Amino acid sequence: MATFDLKLTGGTVHLPSGPAQVDLGVRDGKIVALGASGDAGETIDCTGLDVLPGVIDSQVHFREPGLEAKEDLESGSRAAVLGGVTSVFEMPNTKPNTDSADAVNDKLARAYDRMWCDHAFYVGATNNNAADLAELERMPGTAGVKIFMGASTGDLLVSDDANLARVLASGHRRVAIHAEDEFRMNDRAGERVEGDPSSHPVWRDDESAMLATRRILKLARAARRRIHVLHVTTPAELELLGQNKDIATCEVTPQHLTLAAEDAYPRLGTYAQMNPPIRSAAHRDGLWHWLNQGVPDVLGSDHAPHTKDEKAKPYPASPSGMPGVQTLLPLLLDHVAKGRTTLQRLIDLTSAGPQRVFGLVGKGRIAPGYDADFTVVDLKAQWTVDEDWLASRCGWSPFTGDRLTGKPMGTIIRGKRVMWDGQLANTAHGRPVRFEAVEFG
Repeated sequence: MATFDLKLTGGTVHLPSGPAQVDLGVRDGKIVALGASGDAGETIDCTGLDVLPGVIDSQVHFREPGLEAKEDLESGSRAAVLGGVTSVFEMPNTKPNTDSADAVNDKLARAYDRMWCDHAFYVGATNNNAADLAELERMPGTAGVKIFMGASTGDLLVSDDANLARVLASGHRRVAIHAEDEFRMNDRAGERVEGDPSSHPVWRDDESAMLATRRILKLARAARRRIHVLHVTTPAELELLGQNKDIATCEVTPQHLTLAAEDAYPRLGTYAQMNPPIRSAAHRDGLWHWLNQGVPDVLGSDHAPHTKDEKAKPYPASPSGMPGVQTLLPLLLDHVAKGRTTLQRLIDLTSAGPQRVFGLVGKGRIAPGYDADFTVVDLKAQWTVDEDWLASRCGWSPFTGDRLTGKPMGTIIRGKRVMWDGQLANTAHGRPVRFEAVEFG
């Protein structure tokens, strides 16, 4: 009788203590042995490859229900696992909004055995549901509460201090924040230039981001509520957030670490349009500075697909957002290969960091007792991103044609090989992610 259900042999395994040449033993979906000896029902030879803790993308928009022409839970999660992502947190700006118990349960039912990766769903805060949020955030399968301080895709918006304070007063889990100041952006709407997407960061400027971040920090401190500021785009915000670590964590995205306005808008046009915007090369370099200082806690893709027809509309009628869940890991592996950061820092941002910030149960590291979630990568593989590889229903990426070093080779979730060398398993077995705050109060 086999000792293990699955063994991974021959690879460089990235343990909490660092990289090691050690075989992994898996039983009943859990890691049970480091240095595994004994028979296994399945053995995967990882010689020449690196085995990372499963990559967690804590910000995706998979558009279901209501916007399935852009994406759905199946296609978005298929893109995720092809890119080496084992778990995702999905955002609430769907149609209808995910702002009630019924809406959360509907998404969980749609996802079961249909999503390829494990998953959790955010509850959207509104001016009307603040009193319900303490209960909603405790539902199994919820990643917590999401606040849009500035209007983006959809109609979820809590912009004024009084309603923000009401939301922050209801509940205990960390609240995710889209920090752009709606009032300043309304005042600056005239800065948008018809047909010129490079005016997008002029309209949604540094100060609109910084003003919102200052406001939410003050309100969070008054409410004694922990917050998580999403997709930070300015070095000044990261410096400020670094001074408020007792109450605030934060995220950066691969897009803002890779693209720069000077090149992106002339080359990509509205395909470079997202909220908050792609900013200058100086902004990008400043994000890297603070990333390597250790300030950002997680890396999220903010995967937000729109169809090519929608993106082809002239600015500002064109919608903001770009796909990114499938390219999150490849882009960062390429940055590691180019020496911009280390593989250890990448692991911290994509597994250990999400576990710390969100209190995940059984995920985020390779150690006995944890879920057998592994992202297997070839650090030396050189390849080109092409549209045939992309699985998102939108069918495009701002990184198509980019030559990268480092490629996801395998995605293993709870001991099941979901993707290997670009080939998917026969069936999807995604399950809800578990959180300490829900499981244990």
